[in-house]
Amino acid sequence: MSDGARVIVGVSGSLGSLTALHRAVGEARDRGAVLVPVLAWTPAGGEHNYRLRPCPPLLRAWEDMAAARLERALDEAFGGLPAGVRVEPQAVRGPAGPVLTGLADRPGDLLVVGTGRHGAVRGAVRRMLGGGSVGRHCLAHARCTVLAVPPSDLQDDLRALRRGVDLRELAALAAA
Repeated sequence: MSDGARVIVGVSGSLGSLTALHRAVGEARDRGAVLVPVLAWTPAGGEHNYRLRPCPPLLRAWEDMAAARLERALDEAFGGLPAGVRVEPQAVRGPAGPVLTGLADRPGDLLVVGTGRHGAVRGAVRRMLGGGSVGRHCLAHARCTVLAVPPSDLQDDLRALRRGVDLRELAALAAA
């Protein structure tokens, strides 16, 4: 295993993050690096509200829920921890972009993030509401190499199913 080499990957449990997670495992194996899957979390209602009314038992419950969500994402992706690579999962309190760029702080690190396919309207609304793309934040602020993994074609098919596309229509498209 390469001394100190790390592949850090953002994990939220979304299909895009699971696609990035699979890519990160391959990169970690190829590099002989440690895989660091990271789930960033914030208290329900946001940090500001928590500071106004702190509740340590509730904070511990949120920490436990974040760790369980990360474990569930690894289970969904691999049936547990991926084989053939050393894994150091972390659930870290804070906004995803800053958490990931803060952890990926070594020149030899590789930061892997999923990218989403958002339309112009959805992207504009997210920016207006103060939410931004985690991938965009990482690309702008990382001190290491960033690998932005686009969604898989399967995600488009699943989105179509959620919108109620006729399965026969989808089968016909797949056969074409």
